[in-house]
Amino acid sequence: MWRKAFLLGLLLPSVSPLLFFPESYSDACDPRSLPDPLTLRPDRLTILINGYSEARLPLLRSLAASYATHPLVAAVLILWGNPSTPAAALSSLSTHGGGGFAPISVHRQPSPSLNARFLPRADIRTQAVAVCDDDVEVEPRTLAFAFAVWRSRGGAALVGLFARSHDLDLEQRRWIYAMHPDRYSIVLTKFMILDTDYLRRYSCWGRLSEARRLVDRERNCEDILMNFVTAMESDAGPVLVGGRVRDWGDPRNNGGISNSSVANGGSGVVGIEWVGLSARGGHRKKRGDCITEFHRMLGEMPLRYSYGKVVDGVGEQGLCRKGGRLVLCDHQE
Repeated sequence: MWRKAFLLGLLLPSVSPLLFFPESYSDACDPRSLPDPLTLRPDRLTILINGYSEARLPLLRSLAASYATHPLVAAVLILWGNPSTPAAALSSLSTHGGGGFAPISVHRQPSPSLNARFLPRADIRTQAVAVCDDDVEVEPRTLAFAFAVWRSRGGAALVGLFARSHDLDLEQRRWIYAMHPDRYSIVLTKFMILDTDYLRRYSCWGRLSEARRLVDRERNCEDILMNFVTAMESDAGPVLVGGRVRDWGDPRNNGGISNSSVANGGSGVVGIEWVGLSARGGHRKKRGDCITEFHRMLGEMPLRYSYGKVVDGVGEQGLCRKGGRLVLCDHQE
């Protein structure tokens, strides 16, 4: 799929770039600068891809092109957070859409702040947004299924593909960030679908001012804070969806395709797994500290555990030998 998306990026029409420069936070919280909520489309979603590293630009270009061809996608917004990147390096990412393609636009963030990925934007004209990273490739069917799950929950739930959990360290009297095989309370911004109104609540709610400053100070934990926001509003945990997704930033990719030169004759996607925040030392402890601090700042612990995963049907689970290899028996050649 990556090679197909790369070719789509080359085939998309070349037009004058859609490059938007920084907008102020005050404008983003002014309802007069945003579409009327009653006019937002319920049957489409807007993709918000967060980008920072120029090393990921070839992959980002292909992922944006792939999302733009999906029939449920109304627009793709690339939120670029690296202020030192020349505008010329980003101009080739944008298209006006048409001919079955959703428009792709680049929005240069007002600062490198991770809070900016949750800013309300005038270009968002759908009730749902999919917030994702620039190194995660979601299969079209998985995207459609996750959106269907979100709609089936009435739009209140936070739906994601990557789950984590909070847990209590009784000895240290603090929260820790963890992974459990049987429960979760956090979904990551690697890929999540949420109601557009949660962007306004996250960015404009005065009660979160101190928490947003913590995100800026640590350059981390914006996804955890969004999970706090949605849990406070819905009094429910997130929903984990099963599907096909490729995480190019996972160091375990080294066991398969080399990231030093991804197939297709070398794409320039170099060292992707070492660019992300999660590759830094002390990442898990820092996120546990964020949970503890958010609890203190807000005066409540709203995170709720969820159990299980929503899957798109259950097929034959047996293994059969086909073409000299073991595959699920219902696998179609």
